[in-house]
Amino acid sequence: MSDTATLSPTKAWRVSLRLRTLPLALASIVTGSAIAGWQGQFRPVVALLALLTASMLQILSNLANDYGDAVKGSDDRGRIGPLRGMQLGLISREQMKFALLLAVVLSLLSGALLIFVACNTAADVFGFLCLGVLSIIAAITYTVGTRPYGYMGLGDLSVLIFFGWLSVGGSYYLQTGAFHAVVILPATACGLLAAAVLNINNLRDIESDRLNGKNTLAVRLGPQRARYYHVCLLAGAVLFLAIFALLEMHNLTGWLFLLAVPALYMQARFVLHETDPSGIRPMLEKTVKCVLIVNILFALGLLLSLTRLLF
Repeated sequence: MSDTATLSPTKAWRVSLRLRTLPLALASIVTGSAIAGWQGQFRPVVALLALLTASMLQILSNLANDYGDAVKGSDDRGRIGPLRGMQLGLISREQMKFALLLAVVLSLLSGALLIFVACNTAADVFGFLCLGVLSIIAAITYTVGTRPYGYMGLGDLSVLIFFGWLSVGGSYYLQTGAFHAVVILPATACGLLAAAVLNINNLRDIESDRLNGKNTLAVRLGPQRARYYHVCLLAGAVLFLAIFALLEMHNLTGWLFLLAVPALYMQARFVLHETDPSGIRPMLEKTVKCVLIVNILFALGLLLSLTRLLF
């Protein structure tokens, strides 16, 4: 049993909020904003509101995940990951429902303020309102409901869409008022890196998920193929960023993200050779850090290219 069984109620809430996952949401906004800034159209207030909204949605998703898994019994005491507040009886179902409602309200308020500040046309307002509502629904129905898509192996696709294409493309569009197809390349890279974090989580819990009917993509693939899949996610992210650099960048600063490749390589090697799910557990936080580092280096490379002081 995890040592989190001794959690106080306050610490139990911190565990359920999973604040260490916030870099996943922030990294995509940083990337989209950096591309906008690279094109001379960075809007600080819009970027900050986008960061706030993404954080609220991430917290909502984390709370909904805890609620759904606890209600369905997936978070049993046999799981290798940290024991959650509802699982330990430190957070009641009613308390978590209220927290979910509060997170929904805060997400709506933050999103509405973002749309008010950033959007200039009725079409944009309507479009981003729909995307905001869709994001809230997706955050909740990952594990909540009669047919949660996270239990059908669709979580990775959802992460690619919401942490990649929508987060990067949306934050870029809100600051520039336009969309260029080439943005799909770094957006896809962000989504693949976020999916790698989810895959590590699912690899860690693969046995308990399988026993509890939570058929994540890792469960469907099986332990070995899920490890190969993880390597493909990391390599694919680097490939998409490299294609963007080849097409759009005209100096070496655009390749700054390659400094993170050794860390990604070491992680891929570890995942391929570590067959004990409990050995995967420390890799989750390291993967989140890798995602943030790759995105920061990519964003920094874009901004440094504007100075024309290097290379």
